[in-house]
This record gives sequence, structure tokens and C-alpha cells, in this order.
Amino acid sequence: MAIKIEKKIKGYNVVKPEDKAAPAPAPVAVKEVAPVAEVIQMHESLERPETLVGNTYKIKSPLFEHALYVTINDIVLNAGTQHEQRRPFELFINSKNMDHFQWIVALTRILSAVFRKGGDVTFIVEELKAVFDPRGGYFKAGGVYMPSIVAEIGGVIEQHMKSIGLIHDPEMSDATRQLIAEKRAAYENQSKPAAQAAAPAASPVAASPAGDSPSADSHTNASGFPAGATLCAKCNTQALVLMDGCQTCLNCGYSKCG
Repeated sequence: MAIKIEKKIKGYNVVKPEDKAAPAPAPVAVKEVAPVAEVIQMHESLERPETLVGNTYKIKSPLFEHALYVTINDIVLNAGTQHEQRRPFELFINSKNMDHFQWIVALTRILSAVFRKGGDVTFIVEELKAVFDPRGGYFKAGGVYMPSIVAEIGGVIEQHMKSIGLIHDPEMSDATRQLIAEKRAAYENQSKPAAQAAAPAASPVAASPAGDSPSADSHTNASGFPAGATLCAKCNTQALVLMDGCQTCLNCGYSKCG
């Protein structure tokens, strides 16, 4: 039987008898796979234990009539092993003052949610400490300046994170400590002649017992530094004095002259 070829021949192949006996391979069906979004698990989901360990800190601010009590509870991870670690899990703020009840409740819920989310939560400290009160800040006990009550809450959280080992302070070298001690001694020595010259030369001083003599505390501020010291921009302490034409901090060693 003759077969008429109506198309052009582009190629040819000789079919052998053994090739006719072998069945042709069936075509393999290719199944289309729909694209799936990659889900990244950031942390292990933890349920709140029945009991948590924590600390309560008292904040007494001149901006508030009553004190604030900040409670930070921690969850213990890998308990009983060499990798045991405490991490903040929730935060509560209590006070008799109800004027700021709304934002206090909002702050506690947001901070607790951030703590439970996991990851690096130390950024919360810098964010809170950067909040400024438009009415002005205040000095807490020890002469440390606080720009707002929210900033002091951030300071409390920082103190707690340091106590559980989540934040580590850079250790001051012995050379820096010695330099600060020398600068403080030099400043006090140069201040004594000026103070003596300012005092009346012929002012009578009544005899008094040894315990009633004027103390050196009258020449220091609340933070224990010279009374003329101003606020340091680095450590927020009234310890910045003018020495040799340069502002120098007697607390942290910061100097505007480098």
C-alpha cells in the first residue's frame, strides 16, 4: 500500500524489526506545583507558667503625687541546665494615681506583648529613655536626670535586665578610673583656694565640738560631685566640670575635648 507524503521530509530514521516489538514509552505527566509562601518561625511559642519569678521597683517622681510600683516577671528558660536563662515575660505598673491610668495600662500591655514575642527586647530601654516630657524633666535621687516618667520606667527595665544578665555594662578600665580620680582631685584642689578667698577674712567662728564642724558635703551636690558641676550628656549625672578650658565628667570620664 502506497502512502502519499504531502509534507516536506525534514529527517528520517530506519526502524529495525526489534524496535517494533518494544512498546513506546508512555509520556510522563508533569504536575504543576503552586507556589507556597515560606513561613519562618522566629521563636518557640511559650505558654505562661503558673508561677513566675520577678522583682518590683518603686518610682517616686515629683511629677506624680503617688509612687509608681513597676513589677517585672521573668520566665526561666532551660531550667536546671548550664544554659539556664531568665527573660522578661510580663510587666505591671500599679499606683494610687488614676490621672494617667489609660496610658499606663496601654504601656504595660504593649511591653508585655513585646517581651512575650521573643527575640532581642533590649531595644525597649533606649526607646523609652528617649521620651521627653514637654513640661521638663527632673532629678531623681543620686543626681541622675530623668527627662520624663516614661524614661524612668525605661531606666527601671534597664536595671532589671542588667540584674538578670540580659544587658552588660562595658567595664571601665583601671586607667580610666585612675584618670577620673586624678581629675577630681585636681579640680577640688584648684577650687579650695577660690573658696577660701571668697570667705570673709575676719569672720569669727565660735568654738564648737568636733562633730559640729562644717563638713565637706556642703561643697558637693546630691550626686556627691562638686556643687558647681553641670549635667553630663552621656551619663545624665551632675558631674560635668570645667577643667583646663575643657568640660570633663567626673563620673564617666566623658570629655568634649576627646
